[in-house]
Amino acid sequence: MKRLLASLAFATLIATPIWAATQTVTLAVPGMTCAACPITVKKALTKVDGVTKAEVSFENREAIVTFDDAKTSVEALTQASENAGYPASLKE
Repeated sequence: MKRLLASLAFATLIATPIWAATQTVTLAVPGMTCAACPITVKKALTKVDGVTKAEVSFENREAIVTFDDAKTSVEALTQASENAGYPASLKE
């Protein structure tokens, strides 16, 4: 019984906080001018802590990013894209 309680306590400590949520946002990245640009944008976005997925489309000039909002924010994502040379903004 003590092992079970200890295991539950440990699992609670390492579990993701209840208020953390996975979010998906679409960023407009109008500065992509060639088919190679999405590679750079995707690389920059996936380096951001908390990003679990990034799909970047040259044709649509956008990036769809899935991330843990307890670890990062839309502002951090747009800053990462801008730091890579491709200013981005939240697409409504």
